[in-house]
Amino acid sequence: MKKTKVQLSGISVFLIIISLCLCAAGIIAGDMQDIFRKAVFICMECIGLG
Repeated sequence: MKKTKVQLSGISVFLIIISLCLCAAGIIAGDMQDIFRKAVFICMECIGLG
């Protein structure tokens, strides 16, 4: 089996770091519970339970 190397450019690494920081900021701010609640309600409406 051949191994392939994955090379990340500087922009890719920068975007990954920024996205992780923004996700952490959202979790710390308490937005995760609101988003999860909205996702549950949307799913219940889609299958006709809401």
